Amino acid sequence: MRFLMAVMANADSEAGAMPSQEVIKEMTDYNEELVKAGVLLAAEGLHPSSKGFRTEITTGGGRTVVDGPFAETKELIAGFWLLQVRSREEMLEWAKRCPAPVTVRQVHAAEDFAADVLTPEEAERERRLREESRRQGGVG
Repeated sequence: MRFLMAVMANADSEAGAMPSQEVIKEMTDYNEELVKAGVLLAAEGLHPSSKGFRTEITTGGGRTVVDGPFAETKELIAGFWLLQVRSREEMLEWAKRCPAPVTVRQVHAAEDFAADVLTPEEAERERRLREESRRQGGVG
């Protein structure tokens, strides 16, 4: 099972403030535990939304780009971890040990989709794409 564990943004992260040395050490210690346990797939901090953008689909299927910053700071993500664990309970234990408050969401797996939505052909295509991504150094 894969889970995304997100640290939500706040006024400081949206202002571009970097974490203190103490916070960096706590996060690095935590990341080290995750690596030693073999559950960490990715962990990244994000720049403030002022450096980002959103795309929106317009009537007719075109795209519009909306530059940040975005108003709802509490709904933005400031950083994340992607973990592969055996169960929701294991994920809960990792989340409780995290030095920051987090929001956790399970990532869909191919078996979550009905056969009429994810056909065997599309499932195989997705599997091949993930394998290629891993060979290129991606998370997959």
